[in-house]
Amino acid sequence: MKPFLRLMKALSDANRVKIVKMLKRRPMCVCELQTALGVAQPTVSNHLKVLEDAGLVESAKAGQWVNYSLAEGESAYARALLQHLETWLEDDPEIARLLSGLDDIRRENICSVKPAK
Repeated sequence: MKPFLRLMKALSDANRVKIVKMLKRRPMCVCELQTALGVAQPTVSNHLKVLEDAGLVESAKAGQWVNYSLAEGESAYARALLQHLETWLEDDPEIARLLSGLDDIRRENICSVKPAK
């Protein structure tokens, strides 16, 4: 029962649901998620940690970036919820606005990464 409750608690926050919906579209880094949500970087990182602990999100380092994406779903609960979340809330105005703006949010334009010398 603990994994199920951890999953439910992870999705009990509006920003975490928004993160899952955005990651359903494409992998994203913290700075992109931060820009989309309009919250502080530590807040986004905390949300990602909760989602990772619940088995919904995974991270992978790619060069200078850490990409977050939806996990394959180790548990049947996580797989089922991720499958349903694909269509849930699509008609919600706030979710629709958030998802429609994702194409304009790119890490290259947000994060000031200086090349190594």
